[in-house]
Amino acid sequence: MAALVKGWRWATRPLLWVVQTWDLDGRRWVRALRRSPVRVVFPSGQVVERKPGPGKQPQRAAAEASPYEQRPNQPLQVSRSQTPCTWEESGLRYDKALPGDRRLSSVMTIVKSRPFREKQGKILLEGRRLIADALKAGAVPKVFFFSRLEYIKELPIDKLKGVSLIKVKFEDIKDWSDLVTPQGIMGIFAKPDHVKMTYPETQLRHLLPLLLICDNLRDPGNLGTILRSAAGAGCSKVLLTKGCVDAWEPKVLRAAMGAHFQVPIINNLDWETLPNYLPTNTRVYVADNCGLHAQAQMSNKASDHGWVCERRLSRLHKYEEEVEEEEDDLEPGAGKAWLPELEVQSYDLDWTEAPAAVVIGGETHGLSLESLQLAESTRGKRLLIPVVPGVDSLNSAMAASILLFEGKRQLRVKAEHSSRDRS
Repeated sequence: MAALVKGWRWATRPLLWVVQTWDLDGRRWVRALRRSPVRVVFPSGQVVERKPGPGKQPQRAAAEASPYEQRPNQPLQVSRSQTPCTWEESGLRYDKALPGDRRLSSVMTIVKSRPFREKQGKILLEGRRLIADALKAGAVPKVFFFSRLEYIKELPIDKLKGVSLIKVKFEDIKDWSDLVTPQGIMGIFAKPDHVKMTYPETQLRHLLPLLLICDNLRDPGNLGTILRSAAGAGCSKVLLTKGCVDAWEPKVLRAAMGAHFQVPIINNLDWETLPNYLPTNTRVYVADNCGLHAQAQMSNKASDHGWVCERRLSRLHKYEEEVEEEEDDLEPGAGKAWLPELEVQSYDLDWTEAPAAVVIGGETHGLSLESLQLAESTRGKRLLIPVVPGVDSLNSAMAASILLFEGKRQLRVKAEHSSRDRS
């Protein structure tokens, strides 16, 4: 039995040895196939360098006169997606926000606090289109928050130098944004100065001698719509008095659709300094179809057409009764000085013979006494828009749009008539 086992071992040894030898030879052949020659020597004695494999340094050719000489290898071009934290051509970098990053809390502070915006001189813009319009107009960015790198790459590179770029999660932007579908990018800008802004050439070519003055406008949506109408009509300037909503509030920016960077906007003005921003010989017209003391100054025909708002007149009469009680101690004839007398005319009659400024009052508080005094001092009038009896006054945005585009129509007609007279 022992002899059989011994014979079996000797019989199996060559077989095992052959199998091992075949396996080793196969591995050697595989390694040989994977190798690439560094140099190729031809029978003529010419030596040609081979292109190095991945990860190897390029080498110079030994024979420069060889027809098979390879060109010097160019440095590897690394795509931007492979280096997301740097732009080689511009040196721009961005940071990834970590949980608890204090820079993120400044966003909500700017959004909710008007005193902070005015004190720090910063505003918040959201959306690629609004940010692009701001950069094109010359607004100075400070910080950008974005969820995808592609949103930043769409912006001009020269405008991003010196700007803090912070990548955050889309969920964070969604929590900060008031939009139903956030666009994934928000920017903190220095509050724009209308003197330093660069407005579009097309807008400058279509400017009209027409200004807009906003008085006691409190609704952000109305103000944004009014600014958009002012830019569309070609107003040369928009003036906002104290008491109006902040023109750089996010809701106003969203409703204006980029109008902030198409027409100069001067915010938070006093009535004493406001005339300094008006061109010479400007006439101020007030737009309030439910305006003060309208019943006494309008004809019966106009009153029959419903140009008077009974609700505001009732408030006016209540105010007049309070004033009459205080007028007993005044000199004779001094009691009526508080209410300027303005002529009333329909909005579709000519009122653009001189540079004109239209005052739009808020729906809640209406026109201020200072606006009426300014209109009286410039020989202005009240412009009324007729409405059907029983219908309340138009909202501020609607009235402003009607009057501004009516003024544009009148100016265009005058320009056509003057061109015909010259020809």
